[in-house]
Amino acid sequence: MSQVSSAKVEQEQNELENRLVSVRRVTKVVKGGRRLGFSTLVICGDTKGRVGYGSGKALEVMNAKTKATEEAKKYLQRVPLREGRTLHHDVVGYFGAAKVMLRSAPPGTGIIAGGPLRAVFECLGVHDVVAKSIGTSNPYNMVKACFDAFEKMNSPRSIADKRGKKIGEIVGRRETAKSKNNDATEQQDDAAVAAKPAAKKKAAADKKDTKAKAKTSSTKKADSK
Repeated sequence: MSQVSSAKVEQEQNELENRLVSVRRVTKVVKGGRRLGFSTLVICGDTKGRVGYGSGKALEVMNAKTKATEEAKKYLQRVPLREGRTLHHDVVGYFGAAKVMLRSAPPGTGIIAGGPLRAVFECLGVHDVVAKSIGTSNPYNMVKACFDAFEKMNSPRSIADKRGKKIGEIVGRRETAKSKNNDATEQQDDAAVAAKPAAKKKAAADKKDTKAKAKTSSTKKADSK
């Protein structure tokens, strides 16, 4: 049984996707002088709602990447996704001087994010999201702020458990609110469409009055001469 479970875990780890986000050259001062090395930041995920990050240092880039990948695989975090493509709600994450704003998006939006945040969403399996980083551009702090936002993420199941309700009641209210917003938007659009002909008529009448006034003033000038 243990062999089967270990084989399953190994197979899952082999199916994980990795993204190398940052490579930095670092130095370590030792007795004989300075020793050059590399520091890497890697994002790892299964594209099905689990993602993690890890950092590693070594004398070679490949060794540092291997260390970071192993660390990322150890600390995979489950993130609730809506319809398997986007976030359930908007959220803001902080870490140090980094501030990251994540917003859910409708189908077809794509991943609107740059730098390390795009790598995080690709490994997570998100297809539609809008992300904005405010503050520092340090990739380590940006990734940690993003994971801080993930920890604040709530799903309908967790909210239903906290409130002692069924998931259908929570999702039903959300759909009702969404339909009300859509109805209000449609009414505003209809009002705008209905107001367009009236605005056109008013503009044409104003234009006609302006021409008539100009013609009258020119006639008066000619008569005075």
